Amino acid sequence: MIATFATPDLERFRALIVRCLGLQFEDAKLGFLADVLRRRLDATKEEPDLYLARLDAKAVPHEVVMLAQELTVAETYFFRHVEQYRAFAEVALPDRLRYAQAAGGRLSVVSTGCASGEEPYSLAITVRDTIPDRVDAVSILGVDINPALVEKATHGRFSSWVLRDTPPDVQRRWFRAQGREFVLDHTVRSSVRFEVCNLADDTSELWRPHSHDIVFCRNVLMYFAPASAQALVSRIALSLRPGGYLFLGHAETLRGLSNDFHLRHTHGTFYYQRKDRAELGSALPAVVAPRAMSAGEPTPLADWVEGANTWIDTIQRASERIRSLVESPSHAGSAPGASGSRRAKPAREIGLVLELLREERFAEALEAVKALPPESERDTEVLLLRAVLLTHGGQLAVAERACERLLEINELSAEAHYLLALCREGVGDRAGSLYHDQVAVYLDPSFAMGHLHLGLIARRAQDLATARRELEQAIALLEREDASRLLLFGGGFTRDALIGLCRGELLRCGGRP
Repeated sequence: MIATFATPDLERFRALIVRCLGLQFEDAKLGFLADVLRRRLDATKEEPDLYLARLDAKAVPHEVVMLAQELTVAETYFFRHVEQYRAFAEVALPDRLRYAQAAGGRLSVVSTGCASGEEPYSLAITVRDTIPDRVDAVSILGVDINPALVEKATHGRFSSWVLRDTPPDVQRRWFRAQGREFVLDHTVRSSVRFEVCNLADDTSELWRPHSHDIVFCRNVLMYFAPASAQALVSRIALSLRPGGYLFLGHAETLRGLSNDFHLRHTHGTFYYQRKDRAELGSALPAVVAPRAMSAGEPTPLADWVEGANTWIDTIQRASERIRSLVESPSHAGSAPGASGSRRAKPAREIGLVLELLREERFAEALEAVKALPPESERDTEVLLLRAVLLTHGGQLAVAERACERLLEINELSAEAHYLLALCREGVGDRAGSLYHDQVAVYLDPSFAMGHLHLGLIARRAQDLATARRELEQAIALLEREDASRLLLFGGGFTRDALIGLCRGELLRCGGRP
């Protein structure tokens, strides 16, 4: 049977994949989805309408499993990103063991999307190497939607390829060569349970409230549709006991998905710890596009950077020049909207602040922010604007307090961490500046200014390889950076000026602009 179907059928199929499995496929993958749908129609001997209707009615759970086998990536290996296992062994494990001991129960660890068991077995080996006398206090569960992979995991037989990052001494202690395979030690195999589980199923018993201490959910969210990812993280948060830990893949972040966690950074890796109480986040404001400086002949940005000790010095020197240019009768007086018998709505006032920022009238913009109603003190949009303007004005201690206040409300604000990096650099704290920059670009890898600042710090420290990498990344990101973020975080400089700066710095580092 050769199955044929119309474009609406393919779109419906894509939507049902999101609903059934949580997986999202972009337009570029439509050809792949068409091939999958064609194979499933051939296998079931059904017409598109009937097949999709049965999938929609959730009347074919076995078919969902078959789709998962077609659509998911199963490649993994032991001790992938070993720094996360170090954080697990030296931070999460001892912390949660104390909690479990006080509560009189066992510590529960879950590995999601575990494929053929490499990750949960890596965790089990880590437990044995870390607390050999307390292994019975830890329960480890691996879950995957693919029954064939789960069955394979229970046998504990692996190729040399998946052991490529396993230290030789670990291989000798826990694996036995048998032909072309390596067989995992029975004590490790017996310490891990496996279950078939669909992570998009909101009725799963896996996520019972306060049932787990540590969840590894690595390289799963990156394949999920945003709403599906948000729902899964919500279920994980519900299932974690207070203070429990969540490990994500290196390319994944909870930014925009959840405010139920604290961000942690040790052992060269980021991970999350469950808050005692969830906090609500806030979206960034939509702001007007920046305008190039037009008053007077601008000093080349590269000259400012070369003559300044830090990037924050560069911003402040530019701000001083701008103030001297705008202090004229046409700019005198109070900020727009500050007078009159009727106060404008806060949204309108914020718009005026942004207009002043666009015109690079920073002092007036800060006064306008100060004049906002008292209730705006908890508004993340206002706090962010205030922190930006304070940083521009060199009021670094006050700017830091504004950033810290913002992080109390939204701990995963990449923008607040970037501003803290500038403030820390301004007081000579290079380590603190590096830390906050690293957090900023982890939370939002597309944040051009975070990469630019990391590049400048590395260049001054003569770490030329890092400087080249970060500056090259900054150039690529600046070319498509959102105009609103350049307005807020570009230091008053245009997109072209910032790209020119990066290219000049690249030349100084021996790179190609």
